[in-house]
Formats: sequence, structure tokens, C-alpha cells
Amino acid sequence: MIDVSRETRERLETYESLLKKWNPAINLVSKSTLDDAWTRHFVDSAQIFDLTPDDTRHWVDIGSGGGFPGLVVAIMAAEARPEMSTTLIESDLRKATFLRTVIRETGISAKVLSERIEKAPPQQADVLSARALAPLTDLLGFAERHLSPKGLTVFPKGKSAVDEINAALETWSFDLQKVVSQTDSDAVILLIRDIRRAK
Repeated sequence: MIDVSRETRERLETYESLLKKWNPAINLVSKSTLDDAWTRHFVDSAQIFDLTPDDTRHWVDIGSGGGFPGLVVAIMAAEARPEMSTTLIESDLRKATFLRTVIRETGISAKVLSERIEKAPPQQADVLSARALAPLTDLLGFAERHLSPKGLTVFPKGKSAVDEINAALETWSFDLQKVVSQTDSDAVILLIRDIRRAK
């Protein structure tokens, strides 16, 4: 369960109903996960928010797709961190339209950039997140562009996490903390700071 206020829960439920309405047309999430969307997507994203600093000012979610974790983060921040801004980067125009629709219908404040991650202006994010987007090596390249020097990346990963970490260490050095997912014991959330290209 997500321990949130009634207003935040209502916003999340509005988002969930829009997800189920739009998904058949633009495939925001795998159809097989829709019946269990609350745990698979909403709770899974909410736990990411709880792992980040309370004084986060700018959160950037890249390759946002159906809005996980970015939209869930923005909805939770509306009450928990009202001073925090959230930016979602999504190049697919139909998915970007969905994201903007949820933002409008839930009455939250968030910005959607509908352009490619590598072309978007550098964001200087305090926190950078991405879920089911790309291998860790590629994600660290995006972080190099969009993360502030003292920023934190939050990347949920499945069973391939160890292989992805080892592959990334061939070209990058970084400080890593692994947190076991609350929704899947085979999954981890990678908290990464101090990202540098390996010499």
C-alpha cells in the first residue's frame, strides 16, 4: 500500500483510470500488467520517491512513457514537496499528450518535454529517474548530460542488474547503493552518485 493523504490517493486513482482508458490505443504499459497496475506500477514508483532526499528541488524522469515513476513522483510531491519541480522527457508525441492529460486532470504541476533525451537541454537535475528504458551504461550517459554534479540517479532494475553494473563499470566509475524492491524480491533500485567516465 501507499501511505498517502486522501487527496494524493484520489489523484493516483484518477491517473490509474486514465491509464486504463488510454492504454489500448497507445500501449503505455504491458497489457498483462493492467489488472495489477496498482502494485506493478503505482506502488513500484512510489517507493522510488521515498528513497530520495526531502530537499530535492528538481526531479527529471527520462523516457517517461506511461509516466512511471515520473507522474507518480509529481503527484506525491504536490503535497509532500510542494517546492519541487518535476520534468518528464518523452519523445513519443502520443505518450507526451497522455502525460500532459494526466497532469491537467490531476491538477498537479509538472512539465513535459517531448523531445529526445540526448537533444533536450541539460536539466541540472537533483534526481534523475528512468524505469525500463535502457541498459545502465546508456542511462549513465544520459545522467552525464542531465544530472547536477551532486545529483542522484534512481534506476529500478530487474534480474539483469548485476550484469548491467559490471558492463557499466567498464566505461564509468560511480558510487552505488542497491535497495531491494518492495514489490519484487528479484528487483533492485540503483541509487548512483558521483558519476565519472572511467580513465
